[in-house]
Amino acid sequence: MHHKSFSLEIKATDAQGVIEGYGSTFDDEPDSYGDVIVRGAFADSIVAHRKAGTMPLMLWHHETYNPPIGSWTDMVEDEKGLWLKGEIDLEDELGRRVHRGLMKKQMRGLSIGYEVVESKDDPKRRNVRLLQKLDLWEVSPVNFPANRHASVTDVKQIREGGLPSLPQFESFLREAGFSKSEATAIAGKGLAPLLRGEPGSEPAVDFWSAMDAQLRA
Repeated sequence: MHHKSFSLEIKATDAQGVIEGYGSTFDDEPDSYGDVIVRGAFADSIVAHRKAGTMPLMLWHHETYNPPIGSWTDMVEDEKGLWLKGEIDLEDELGRRVHRGLMKKQMRGLSIGYEVVESKDDPKRRNVRLLQKLDLWEVSPVNFPANRHASVTDVKQIREGGLPSLPQFESFLREAGFSKSEATAIAGKGLAPLLRGEPGSEPAVDFWSAMDAQLRA
């Protein structure tokens, strides 16, 4: 499953936990991986969810090991993007914390979790991929909007460009929910020796294999 983050454009958040806004907006400019989500990309997934009587999950920071913090009750794709309406579970401790953060505008982003069903190369631009059909799995409130780097859960895309810099990797870890001190310690002890080429450090491929194993644990 891939992730993309967008600015959280909340139209309404009330004391009962109802949230309304855009989880994804359409943009003709490619993101940092050269991807462009085209209009209509969510249409089939919306229809499939309606037929099955389901909705994408409302998670916190894509945390599949925790229960959803609420539920999305409606979603529509319009000219601007993917509009959603949902209700945060205020009986859940984490849900209450997320709700308070949204009410105080301390949380500034939504991130979609999806699988690519259909895509093609842009015939007019080199190294740009058009995402034509996406299977939407979940939409998560996150701390940072419009992240220019992939989250650490998207290891396959990150490693296509080789090893990231220390600041990039720390950013990945922060997006995944680690504190600043934790991200600094993990990057410093795990990635730094590889970047310095210290004797005995493992090749980059082994670094990414270890990351895969940790994310699947």
